[in-house]
Amino acid sequence: MCGILAVLGCSDDSLAKRVRVLELSRRLKHRGPDWSGLHQHGDCFLSHQRLAIVDPASGDQPLFNEDKSIVVTVNGEIYNHEDLRKHLSNHKFRTGSDCEVITHLYEEYGENFVDMLDGVFTFVLLDTRDNSFMVARDAIGVNSLYIGWGLDGSIWISSELKGLNDECEHFESFPPGHLYSSKQAGLRQWYNPPWFSEVVPSTPYDPLALRHAFERAVIKRLMTDVPFGVLLSGGLDSSLVASITARHLARTKAARQWGAQLHSFCVGLEGSPDLKAAKEVADYLGTVHHEFHFTVQDGIDAIEEVIYHVETYDVTTIRASTPMFLMARKIKSLGVKMVISGEGSDEIFGGYLYFHKAPNKEELHRETCRKIKALHQYDCLRANKSSFAWGLEARVPFLDKEFINIAMDIDPQYKMIKREEGRIEKWVLRKAFDDEEHPYLPKHILYRQKEQFSDGVGYSWIDGLKAHTAQHVTEKMMVNAARIFPHNTPTTKEAYHYRTIFERFFPQNSARLSVPGGASVACSTAKAIEWDASWSNNLDPSGRAALGVHLSAYDRQVSSVSPGIPAIINNVPLNMEVNHPGVAIRS
Repeated sequence: MCGILAVLGCSDDSLAKRVRVLELSRRLKHRGPDWSGLHQHGDCFLSHQRLAIVDPASGDQPLFNEDKSIVVTVNGEIYNHEDLRKHLSNHKFRTGSDCEVITHLYEEYGENFVDMLDGVFTFVLLDTRDNSFMVARDAIGVNSLYIGWGLDGSIWISSELKGLNDECEHFESFPPGHLYSSKQAGLRQWYNPPWFSEVVPSTPYDPLALRHAFERAVIKRLMTDVPFGVLLSGGLDSSLVASITARHLARTKAARQWGAQLHSFCVGLEGSPDLKAAKEVADYLGTVHHEFHFTVQDGIDAIEEVIYHVETYDVTTIRASTPMFLMARKIKSLGVKMVISGEGSDEIFGGYLYFHKAPNKEELHRETCRKIKALHQYDCLRANKSSFAWGLEARVPFLDKEFINIAMDIDPQYKMIKREEGRIEKWVLRKAFDDEEHPYLPKHILYRQKEQFSDGVGYSWIDGLKAHTAQHVTEKMMVNAARIFPHNTPTTKEAYHYRTIFERFFPQNSARLSVPGGASVACSTAKAIEWDASWSNNLDPSGRAALGVHLSAYDRQVSSVSPGIPAIINNVPLNMEVNHPGVAIRS
């Protein structure tokens, strides 16, 4: 993994331009502190900041084909590179890098090879024979990437906004699952699975098929030549990742190099739900567990750095990025360079608590499709940038291409939450790993209620953020918010505070347009708010905003009730029972 920056067709091959590209590339050095490389061919520049995970000794970039006519700079991991090398036996490889296959695949198949790559990646490939180039981003957008256009006709590519925002007249997020071809002078979609069209599937649920697909997704991500660990919050997703890793680690090359004892990491406020649950899972799995504590003030002090690195003003992303940013620094200080994490499961399986209100399987499926398509703007962006701020790579097996295709082909009726049948959120995933003979996890962990990361690290974290921003943003400032910020106008003091910091770092209009907006409750899309009329009065991305669902939902008083909306006492609608393993709340 690394940071890449490319300037293509800039009509300037001077030494001054080369120096400027090097200067901008250094803005990405946090992503790759192990090596810096720059290749110039005429008025095209390909630079690279490397974080060495696979083949640290010889895999420095840019990478070349045999006669150096094809040049590529890559940020990624190609998990099937060994199989691809077997099909490229007529080529001579210079390094052991998993990414070198890209140069030779291009020689064999032209621009039509991207779907052959099993992994996560962003890359820029330059063909010096005709000065053409192509750019591609992985299917879901796990790795961040931006494209910009200069007034001189140049095209800029960067892993982060800060690599190009001062040089381009316009820039935007490079769309996931797409490639840019200079030969065609435009973008085209290379990843177009059946679920992308949002057609409702009808394949019966096969728990073993789902289990085996996810195990394969985790195992392939154990490809590493450096020390690694797992992020463990104690929730379902990270606990399954840790459990599978612990089961299979001993048989891997990584275990032979670094030992078969798995290290796990967790962050939270003192007494937070995640710390307690993670410790229990770690003890059950026998991992070497590292528990990091932070205070609300620690988080508040880091907010400006977080916004600079994560490059967003989205409230829920900043809330969740801050603890991860603090944890990543601690993990890197221990000599660990890669972690495996649990992002993506909630989008695939309808795991957010607002999915309790999905009116039917069709709506649930369409919402999961919308959520996966938007991941590159939210959870992928958070996981990628908050960890890479300290040169730490986060791998996400739930976003494996094969696994997504299997999981999204399940008839969504099996993903519907039906309390009366004991089916809570993500039941299909929980059931797939509910093995009585060889249990993956304790039952109460396997069936623990969903906690969003920004909630699970400690409920007082979000409450503290709101209190802090309320002291810095006045009512008068909020009255003028629409005039100051006409695009994605902040509607809360917390959002206003983040926006002012973001605009200070990234003042360009293209920067503010790169951040998504719209109403949300408990991380829903704007469309899903229509599922419950009461949500429009309680718009907050925290899971605790899912009134009547979250067991520690925001306190609300009984108030006047609109027709058709149930009255709420302590966040539980009157005459409604909430079922959860070991918990029953009845009004």
